[in-house]
Amino acid sequence: MADYVLARKTRNIASSAVHVFLNILLGITTVLITVFSGSPVLGILLVLISKWRIVAVRRRYLWLNIKSNLVDLIVGLSIVLLAFYAGSSLSAMHFVLMALYVVWLIVIKPMSSEQATLAQSLTAVFLGISASTIMTASLDPTFGVVLAFLIGYAASRHVLSQTNDKDFTLTTLVCGLVFAEVAWLCHSWAIIYTFGDTGIRIPQVAIILTIFAFVYNYARQAMIRYQEDFRFRNILGPVLFGLVLVGIIVTFFSNPIFNI
Repeated sequence: MADYVLARKTRNIASSAVHVFLNILLGITTVLITVFSGSPVLGILLVLISKWRIVAVRRRYLWLNIKSNLVDLIVGLSIVLLAFYAGSSLSAMHFVLMALYVVWLIVIKPMSSEQATLAQSLTAVFLGISASTIMTASLDPTFGVVLAFLIGYAASRHVLSQTNDKDFTLTTLVCGLVFAEVAWLCHSWAIIYTFGDTGIRIPQVAIILTIFAFVYNYARQAMIRYQEDFRFRNILGPVLFGLVLVGIIVTFFSNPIFNI
């Protein structure tokens, strides 16, 4: 019996080690193959292949499975697109993206606590909006608006699906519409923060919508917690913090020299 338990533990350790190794390999290869090929196609295919389990279900569960994995897909595809737009030669940005994707796959993604779910959603918002803003900067605003709606919907659904709410369709749609509206307003004045020759570029709208997503989730949780006793003062602190932070960003960090 003791030999069986030891063998089982050894097998589990070996399996976990292989799983970690494959995730590290995926995180690094996804970025490198995008950079060296000079195209996002191979990187996108690699991300999609790694998510083969999405379609390995019965047909009636397929759409539900796709929606459940939207946040993970957004993060993976965003990493590929950001790596592509960072240039065809390795830069600091590419190494940052490799590290981010590896941390996402090994640390952030497997967690299931309420705080971890929020962190996963905020990560998808920041990376997704960053990639979509850079990608659609010179395209018709419709593309950016649609992508922003999808990101907002997916991030909100990811958080709400972990709660006891039976129907959260309206809430997720409202969040998606807010994202779409903000993306449309910011399209004609897309501010991108750059950091020398590192290749790191952060769109202002990605920071704003990440702050909004955090405050939005905090307000929703407060309403559920206090229910009939809810007062605006219960969320006053985070709301004011968010408004002040966004105000500072828009007022003092919207210099046209960043404009793409």
